Amino acid sequence: MDEIEHDITKARQKKTKVGSFRINPDGTQERRKIPLAQSEAFLTDLLEKVCERMNDYKLEEDPVTKERTFKRFAPRKGDKIYQEFKQLYFYSDAYRPLKFACETIIEEYEDEIFSLIAQETHYLADKLCSEKSDLCETSANHTEL
Repeated sequence: MDEIEHDITKARQKKTKVGSFRINPDGTQERRKIPLAQSEAFLTDLLEKVCERMNDYKLEEDPVTKERTFKRFAPRKGDKIYQEFKQLYFYSDAYRPLKFACETIIEEYEDEIFSLIAQETHYLADKLCSEKSDLCETSANHTEL
């Protein structure tokens, strides 16, 4: 959900044209600009590709609690060191369970995710966990998907 929220935040600053391709009798088309983040084409593309980025995460274990979580280690496109970083090649099977989980969640909760985005919800992971699914463990100080 972090990846989706990151792309949605960037897309909120951009607009795209939507509407009918039919031409009215007067020769005009009904087209209007909407925020890119609300474009069905943008959102569909985002949900189809987001799980491919799970190889940008690594599995870490907290030395004290022994809790294992995936954390992003790769810079995002646009970050200062991205150009240098993309020249390196990393391969690990460790991200495969995360990619599979991502694909499963996207497939099962696609409508709920679209709904939260349409409502311009912030903290998508928390909202998906607390209001739309039973995927999460809640502790005293945070929610995990």
